[in-house]
Amino acid sequence: MTGLPQPIQELRDLTRTRKQLSREIVQHTQRLQAVLEEANVKLTSAITDILGASGRRILKAMIAGDTDPTRLAELGSPRLGCTRDTLVEALDGRVREHHRFLLDQHLKTIEQMEETVAVFDARIEAALAPFRDTVERLRQVPGLSTTAAEVLIAEIGLDMSRFPTAGHLLSWAGLVPGLDESAGKRRSTRVTKGAPWLKPVLVQCAWAAARKRGSYFEAQFLRLKGRRGPKKAAIAVAASILTTAYHMLRDGTCYYDLGPNHFTRRDPARTARKLADRIRSLGYVVEIRSAA
Repeated sequence: MTGLPQPIQELRDLTRTRKQLSREIVQHTQRLQAVLEEANVKLTSAITDILGASGRRILKAMIAGDTDPTRLAELGSPRLGCTRDTLVEALDGRVREHHRFLLDQHLKTIEQMEETVAVFDARIEAALAPFRDTVERLRQVPGLSTTAAEVLIAEIGLDMSRFPTAGHLLSWAGLVPGLDESAGKRRSTRVTKGAPWLKPVLVQCAWAAARKRGSYFEAQFLRLKGRRGPKKAAIAVAASILTTAYHMLRDGTCYYDLGPNHFTRRDPARTARKLADRIRSLGYVVEIRSAA
């Protein structure tokens, strides 16, 4: 997006580069897992995070030449979710010198990138100093983590006057359904392409917000999930999160949750009709009358 203030542009460059580094860490982690699978070491089936403290100790011992599964399993923390026997069985593979070389290179690359990401985190923290209050306000929105709030500010800035309405921002972000209609028949409601650095973050936040018990976003997700499917429901929640952030940034307000009963309060007659239809489908006769 052009026209952003210089501090926001610098923040945007930092967050985008950090995202690229994080993606590369994931790619090297997947390659590391592939090497283990080739060596018939099923470590990922026993340990959820092979780059955790236990996983790294085991990997480094394996790289150093230790192939005894019992000794390797002893390096695992007692707090691991798997039993010691399960871990021993998972580590019983055929690790050759070729595998140890690849594991060593991938692990060193991952650790080097993690150090670089830490440097970027510190730089981003310093760049966010003038906007710290805004980040804290945005973190009140369910699903928005500190990192997501940083990306949001870096991508859209703080000045919402560039977007006449929230709908303009949603359209720019690619969170509105496309209009593919011919002869009065709608053929597709797939969302449009939008901001590639912001949209995936918002969708990820939407899945987290949908798990927030007793919240408006959970109610919205469940309301749409049955009719439109979970993916489209998540897109709708992501659009609501961005709409909420738009009004908070434009008006300088704090987050206020509408609550899980918002849709019922907004149109009680519609809710009553839906409940009556469900009862009729079970073979009962229902008569609805307004209370005196």
